[in-house]
Amino acid sequence: MRISVIGAGPVGAGVAAAAVKAGHEVVLTSRRAEHAEAVAVDVGARPAATPDAAADGADMVVLAVPSTAVADVCDRIRRHVTGKIVVDPTNPLEPDLSGLLDATRSVAEVIAALLPGASVVKAFNTVLGSRLTDPVVDGVRLDGLYAGDDPEATAAVAELVAAMGFRPLDAGPLRAARSLEHLAFLNVSLNARHGWSWSSGWKLLGDTGGG
Repeated sequence: MRISVIGAGPVGAGVAAAAVKAGHEVVLTSRRAEHAEAVAVDVGARPAATPDAAADGADMVVLAVPSTAVADVCDRIRRHVTGKIVVDPTNPLEPDLSGLLDATRSVAEVIAALLPGASVVKAFNTVLGSRLTDPVVDGVRLDGLYAGDDPEATAAVAELVAAMGFRPLDAGPLRAARSLEHLAFLNVSLNARHGWSWSSGWKLLGDTGGG
């Protein structure tokens, strides 16, 4: 599968590195071309100069950009993602990490409205960047939660999540992305409040079907 990752920060770089390791062809871009090229070389991906160039020909596009940049990026890639899978790992965090931006819908639902021809799946937003390439803690495989309305798209994302080493966990329809964004904020706020090392992850234990 050809995966385009737009954004070369900790999440974008982590998804790109893990996807390359899982055997996928990865194209990486960011607003700073030189940074994208450096990260791409480091993780084994191919750099692209612009979001639309990266999205052109991709089977799956990962929008690893700040939530405030999502609308602009969607405008640039819209004609390239019809019939494609768009993965949203973003969280609408306040700049100082003190809370979530005020909104009635999740970022994923906004993206779905901006890209009506694409199949949008929320995924990777509950995973801190450092854990994207290191999904096992003390022998326990962390959960990779995802949500979406298209069964074929969610199945493809679940396969990628599993290939990256996480236990895929279906959170439900795209509306469930609202809960996933709050779950992500809880992890972020706990690390910020307690001075943790930003390496914690979520695992639901008990009778959850194994894994």
